[in-house]
Amino acid sequence: MFSTSELRDAADFVHQYVAPTPTIQWPLLDRATGLSLYVKHENHTRLGAFKIRGGLTFCRYLAKTVDANRGIISATRGNHGQSLAHAARQFGMPATIIVPFGNSVEKNAAMRAWGAEVIEHGQDFQEASEYAKTLAAHENIVMVPPFHRELVRGVASYGLELFDDVVGLDRVYVPVGMGSGISSLITVRDALGLETEIIGVVAKGADAIRQSFLAGEIIQTPSADTFADGVACRSPDPGAFEIIKNGAADIVAVSDDQIRDAMRLYFSSCHTIAEGAGAVPLAAAIAQHEQNIGKKVAVILTGANIDRADYARILSGENK
Repeated sequence: MFSTSELRDAADFVHQYVAPTPTIQWPLLDRATGLSLYVKHENHTRLGAFKIRGGLTFCRYLAKTVDANRGIISATRGNHGQSLAHAARQFGMPATIIVPFGNSVEKNAAMRAWGAEVIEHGQDFQEASEYAKTLAAHENIVMVPPFHRELVRGVASYGLELFDDVVGLDRVYVPVGMGSGISSLITVRDALGLETEIIGVVAKGADAIRQSFLAGEIIQTPSADTFADGVACRSPDPGAFEIIKNGAADIVAVSDDQIRDAMRLYFSSCHTIAEGAGAVPLAAAIAQHEQNIGKKVAVILTGANIDRADYARILSGENK
């Protein structure tokens, strides 16, 4: 999709706003898992997720190609919307974000704080997305899709950082929502000519992309039933699916209980916060323990945005 020079040029731009995040091997985490794990801390960005990177490159692209005064609109469960609200503010663009009813109160507040108008509509991400498309057409606003090559170009900066920091990675586990995170890793891996396996991770209750990967064609599911809202998707993006189908080693699914266990382990062994979607890679690496013994494994921790009350319940040991 992009050459190495194109990716590094985009990374130079992103780094004007986002400092490179650390990749850390935590002794307590390795001891607890019996593995050699490198944690890429995308939860350390200003917005707590890698999405901030793609929003910047997408808005730069828009500023060069369309009238910025038209503004942008998109649908999200939170981190994508925060990235667009933040980037739109940098480029002086109005931003409207559509979220489903019952979305994270604190994520909604964060998007509004960055200057976006947040509208609740629909029961899940797909319904919110359809409404966003309708508003975009009626009001002549630029619709920002959940997956776009300019989003990938920006998000890929975290992949460059990871592969520059840790040489000889055998495999990387990454959460899969609508696909920009895993697609960017695959793009960077291929541009650098590496052999690292990229393994996507979803929740068992929202496994449309896993079903699609196994079938070799897009399969939509009737629901996305998981508390990990960042991976709660039931209709894979066709563009992302092509990259994933051709470049991922596997897509694995973990249960909500496994995700909660991983969130608790992150806090106890690293004193770091992970929302549900941010913890799915660690949950998968642990679930595939036997395959990972003796290997150099990275897990992408992206998403520190979880409502305080929900996080308190999880840390206290609740699994509901």
